[in-house]
Amino acid sequence: MFVGHYAAGLALKSVDNRVSLGWLFLGVQFVDILFFPFALLGIERFQFIPHYTASTHFFLEYMPYTHSLLSAFIWAGLTFAAALVLWSGKGHKRRMAAVVALAVLSHWFLDLLVHTPDLPLLGDDSLKLGFGLWNNALLTYGLEALLLLGGLYLYMKSTRGEKGLARYGIPLFVVLMLGANIINIFGPVSPDETAAGIATSALAAYFVFAALAFYLDSRRSPR
Repeated sequence: MFVGHYAAGLALKSVDNRVSLGWLFLGVQFVDILFFPFALLGIERFQFIPHYTASTHFFLEYMPYTHSLLSAFIWAGLTFAAALVLWSGKGHKRRMAAVVALAVLSHWFLDLLVHTPDLPLLGDDSLKLGFGLWNNALLTYGLEALLLLGGLYLYMKSTRGEKGLARYGIPLFVVLMLGANIINIFGPVSPDETAAGIATSALAAYFVFAALAFYLDSRRSPR
């Protein structure tokens, strides 16, 4: 899953709108932000296989440290602890930290909907789950779009912007993400793609999207 993860960030903003959407966007993709460097270092593994599923072009071979259910809870717990330190001077810091931890944890459960059975519960030799929606590109795109639009609805209900980018920036950003996902799922794929190229493109998208979220969210205020 790609842009569907950001639905959780948008929705969680409505739980505690003191947390920047940028932090939530980093949270929902945190395990993937770890996965690609881990893969390049040989700690985890994936193989580039064009059209491995109808929606993706890689086989996720080994990823117990980022994409097991156990690791999801561990990374969420570590994020919670780090957020407590980061926001040590703020009131209600536990609630804010919990919201970011939930963003991290949401990744595994949303991945469960689309992945083939490659998400381990514990270690790599444990039961692996995945409902396999990636095998249908239209359903994959439709699900991610519905999730993202649902998250946008909750976000817009909990924040307000008067005009210009403050009012329309986030909705336009969501349209941009929906367009990016068309390319991601239905666009052409080069047979010469490399693991390093895939990792670089993915990480660039995660950080650019987070930067835009920080900026656009800062122009809005709580309702």
